[in-house]
This record gives sequence, structure tokens and C-alpha cells, in this order.
Amino acid sequence: MHMRPVRPALAILSALLTSQLVGVAASSLTYPQTRKVDHVDTYHGVAVPDPYRWLEDDSSPDTAKWVEAQNAVTFGYLAQIPYRAQLKTRLEQLYNYPKYTPPTRRGEYFFFSKNDGLQNQSVLYVQKGLDGKPEVLIDPNTFSADGTTRLGAFSLSKDGRYAVYGLSVGGSDWLEYRVMEVATRKTLPDAIKWVKVSGASWAGDGFFYSRYPEPEKGHELSSKNEHHQVYFHRVGTSQAQDQLVYEDKARPQRFHGIRTTEDERFAILTIADRGTGKKGNALFYRDLSSADTTFKPIVADVTDSSFGVVENVGETFLVETDHKAPNGRVFVFDPGRPAEANWKDVLPEKPEPLRGVDVAGGKLFATYLKDVTTRAYVYGLDGTLENEVPLPGLGTAGGFGGRRDDTFVFYTFTSFNYAPTIFRYDIATKRSSVFREVEIPGFRADAYEVKQIFYTSKDGTRVPMFLTYKKGMTLDGKNPTLLSGYGGFNIPTAPGFSALRIALLENGFVYASANMRGGGEYGETWHEAGTKLKKQNVFDDFIAAAEWLIANKYTSASRLAIQGGSNGGLLVGAVVNQRPELFQVAVPQVGVMDMLRFHKFTIGWNWIADYGSSDNPEEFKAIYAYSPLHNIKAGVKYPATLITTADHDDRVVPAHSFKYAATLQEKASHETPLLIRIETKSGHGASNTTKQIETTADVYAFMFYNIGVTPKTASE
Repeated sequence: MHMRPVRPALAILSALLTSQLVGVAASSLTYPQTRKVDHVDTYHGVAVPDPYRWLEDDSSPDTAKWVEAQNAVTFGYLAQIPYRAQLKTRLEQLYNYPKYTPPTRRGEYFFFSKNDGLQNQSVLYVQKGLDGKPEVLIDPNTFSADGTTRLGAFSLSKDGRYAVYGLSVGGSDWLEYRVMEVATRKTLPDAIKWVKVSGASWAGDGFFYSRYPEPEKGHELSSKNEHHQVYFHRVGTSQAQDQLVYEDKARPQRFHGIRTTEDERFAILTIADRGTGKKGNALFYRDLSSADTTFKPIVADVTDSSFGVVENVGETFLVETDHKAPNGRVFVFDPGRPAEANWKDVLPEKPEPLRGVDVAGGKLFATYLKDVTTRAYVYGLDGTLENEVPLPGLGTAGGFGGRRDDTFVFYTFTSFNYAPTIFRYDIATKRSSVFREVEIPGFRADAYEVKQIFYTSKDGTRVPMFLTYKKGMTLDGKNPTLLSGYGGFNIPTAPGFSALRIALLENGFVYASANMRGGGEYGETWHEAGTKLKKQNVFDDFIAAAEWLIANKYTSASRLAIQGGSNGGLLVGAVVNQRPELFQVAVPQVGVMDMLRFHKFTIGWNWIADYGSSDNPEEFKAIYAYSPLHNIKAGVKYPATLITTADHDDRVVPAHSFKYAATLQEKASHETPLLIRIETKSGHGASNTTKQIETTADVYAFMFYNIGVTPKTASE
């Protein structure tokens, strides 16, 4: 759907939809009268009306008019908040600092990305040696006039001669792969389309990648993605000549991906079947030095256990898994003795969850989470512990990857009050040194306190939460507070820095990050406790976090805002239905709001492994009980709500937010604003820096206004 930005002065409202904005007070807002249809679905004997089904059609002129009318109301409301522009200016000041990625080496050359500060897209550089002069390799800011085409992938060939890079237009998950000759900076004619859920793994003069068949024209951003295929592309040929390497026509909702080992001897095939509710994967290998083109099993069947090849060591493979080890382990797989009885642990399971394993410089680098903060260790390839890598404090470290002949590796460390800093770890001396650090304009880390607390959830479970706030804050129950969370897909909500968040902290906000079940904070057991029939645990954990903040005088219900994106948007939508009186402001962003139909669009069936499916009678009952769209109560006063989504979100399609907003505006009392902000030429995340700052400024202005806090300027 192509929808242009709308501002109130320019809005042309259709006869189908009417909207009138009078002042900024919620009671004076008039929302578009959204047309209803008589559509009812029956699930296991339960009739479920879906009156706004027509909003699922992302190419419909009626949907476009509805979007225009909703944006007119929303941007009109935001425009009358007196300090909205001031906040945007402050966010630009805070975000205007250089941002780097750790370097990647090929031979004598190092590759890294840098954003000068407010560039819409980071620029990819190459330099000879660590002391060489950086030269621009790819500047995505030149891809489109408005800076909304981004670099979505980059993969170097083993010798560094070629690179594959992926283009994402307007924030879409669809990528188009192009091939560059690195020495000449020349982009070759090769163009590979309809790539999604894919890497680019080199083998000689070509690479493996995964794609879907071309979707129906006009529905590229909403139609269901099925029949994932693996191809091999040889440099200098057309996509039509690519070799089909693997597909499974009988099971269209499987993921298939291939990566190659560093020496390019082996191709590793991973097969996942999450659409059937299975969390794990099957794993196969193929010896590319052999004439035999068959894939041989390491793990032949898809189960709830996950497996991944870390690297090969000669003829054997180091494999990471949670099979019989919810916190993860690494074992050696010998193709000559493939039976599970012969799998030998190199890194046995520990009490802390294993979050990452890399091989570099002849060593194993492993990171673990202890109460949601990183610990990093170096092992020999046989699993002998050599040393722990000292980190600057309690926070999140990642990286540590490299090549077999590396003498040092890079890693990044960050925390809530610690800007991302790149460290260089020397393998021989076992010492870290700062390689690159940044300075945030007007930010003093020592002005803020970071604290981890543990609270008790409804069923007695002990749940961690991080708090960040100005030192010297008074616990009087009056502090404006933003509580955020995710709680899903085995993803930990780890400590991390946000320059934009400083605009809240410097104005007295408490930032609270809850680590609910469903995430990966304590391994697969913690994850599983927040999935399918147990998903309500996640909402109970979040509600308990809010109650703890209030009981301990950090804030009160009238000063508490909540925010979450994607699965976190579902979280926000569910908890405001269950406890609307507990929150003053709610910001569900790109949320999964229709839990009965999420698997009908794009890649949504992939989430059945976490959520379950309405096709299953027992799971339907659990899902229907919390689905944000289906549990909005008539006449209830809901928190001031700002829903955000984007027209190019082809992961959680905007129809989720459209239908949720229409239902909320129809049923809820109109004592508070109930708005939806629909970004254009953007996706599941902001497609460029400009849009990220604009959206954040609007979200923050909405929070400040509805909590009753007037932001100060940085100089005050």
C-alpha cells in the first residue's frame, strides 16, 4: 500500500470517513467513523465477529482513506502539544554522535559501518590495516532520495574479492541481493529478488541464499510466505540460471537455510518447522569437496530442540544445542560416528544460559547470561577453560567472532548508562583494550543510577527488572515512569543504551525494563514458561512489575506509561485490557493484536511455535482469552493510547493495528485519546534515522502530555 504522509491542513477526508478535530482535549476528539461489515468466523463452535475485516486489504482505496483520516486526527492532536518540536530538536542533539560497528577482517582489509550522527543510513567503509584510511565502500544514503532504502545484508567472499549486499526498500523485509567487486567498487549486473529469511553464504565463485516465489502483485507486503527455497548463485550469471539446491513442496511452511563453514568445505542445511508449533530444527551437512551432492543428517527430524553448527574442526563439527540442556551446550559431532550416544560435550550445560558461541584464533568464545547480564569466557577447542574476559560492569557484551587465523577479536559492551563501546581482545595476552568509544552530547553517565531488583509475580515466580533514573531521586510515588518489556521468542531483554531515552531520564523519568517469562533470560525453561497455553504468565509478570513500582513509591498509576513493540505490542495490548486502571499511557507499537489470524499473513505462521494457533481447539481457548483485539471492553476508560505502525511492515502487517485502533475507538470511553500513528515508507522498524527520531519525538510528546510533565531544555 502506498500512503502519503498526512498533516491536518492538507487532509482530504473521504465521504466514507469523517473526522473533526477540535482542540487537544480527549473529550473533543472525533474519530473517523469506521465502516463495519457483517463478517463472523466460527472457531471450534465459537462465533467471533470480525467487523473490520476489510482493513486487512492493504491495497484497498478504502483502507488508504481510513489511514489518511486517522493520521489527520493523530497528527492534529500531536501538533497542538506545545513542546513537540522542542523534544524533536533535543532528540536530534542527543542522537548526533558517531556510531560504529566492530570491524570485520578479510586478509589485510577491515570492513565496518559508521553513521556520522544524523545520517539516514550508516555507511559501509573499508580500510587497509587498522591504521589505514577509511574509504567508502557502500553508501546506502545514495540508494533513494528520501533515505528509506537501507542496506539489509552484507557478506564477503572468503578471499574478499566479492561481496553480496541486500537492499530493503521502505523498511520491508524483502531484500534484493546485488554483487560488488570489492577492489573496483563496481556493482555487477547480478540481481537476486524475493529474498527473505536468508543469509548469503559463499562457496567458491558463488553463494547460497534462500527466497520465496514471487508474491501476488499488489499484495507483496501482506500475502502469506510459503515454499521457502535454497538456491546457489554463481557470480556473473542471471537469477534465472541459479541452481535450486533444496525445497520441500510437501511442507510449504518450513524454513530452509544454508551457511558454509569458514573453509567453505561444508554446507550446513538448517530446516525449521515452526508453523507446526515446533521450536527446534533439523540439521544436515554436505561435503562440497565431494562429488556426492546429498545432505547427510546430523539431526534428521524437526523437534522442539534447536541445533546449530558453530564451526567445523577438520572432519568434525562443533554443534550448539538445547537438546537435553535447556540452558544450552556445545558438543562434537563426528560424521564417522553419528549416533547421539557418541556426541561428546565440549561445553557442558551450565546453570546460566549460553547465549553465543564463536570460533576465532583457534579458540572458543562463549557468552552466558547471569541474571540478564553477560559473562564472557575463552576456551580451547577441546572445551578447556582458559580465562574469563573481564567486562566493564553489569551489561551486555556481544561480538567475539572472527577468522581462524585472527590474533585478536572485537566485541561491544553496553549498559543502560554506558554507551556502546568497541573493545579489542588480544588472544595471546588475554587482555582487552578500548578500540573505539563515543561521547554523547550532554550526557554524563555518573548522573544516573542503574539498579536491578527482583519482584514476585502472581504465581510466586521471581522476576528481574532493571531501573534507570537520576541519582538522588525521591521515592514519593510521583516520578513519571516508563515500563517496557518484550517477553517472547527466547529473546532476552538485556541491558542496553539508548541516546534517545536520555530525553526521558533527564526530565525525571524512571525507565523500568522488566524481564518476563517468554524471553531468554534464564534459558529455554524460562522461555517455555511464557509460550502457548502459558502466555498469560508474561502478562502477569508485567502487571506485577507495575504493581511493584507503585508499591515501592517509584511512581503511581497516574504517572505510569508502558511501551512495547511487536510481541511487546501484544503485551501492552493484553495488559491494558486486563488492568486498564493500572496505567496512564499505553504505547503498543507494531503489535500482534489479532491473535486469531496472525498466521494468515506473510511470515506470521512462524510464531505458532510461541503462541500456538487458533486452529487448535485448546490453544484457541487460551489465545482468545487474551487477544488484544478481542478483549476490549465496552465503556471502559483505557489509558491514553498511541498505537504506532507503518505501511511497509510486512512482518507484523499493519492490519493488526488498524483493526485494534478501530475497535478501541468504537468501544472504549472517550475520556482519553485513542490514536493511531501510521508511518509511510517504513517497516517493522524505522526505515531511516529521520523517521526514527520523528516517531520517538511523537511518542515522548504524547507521554509527557498525558502524564502531565513539561520537558525542560537541556540547558535548564
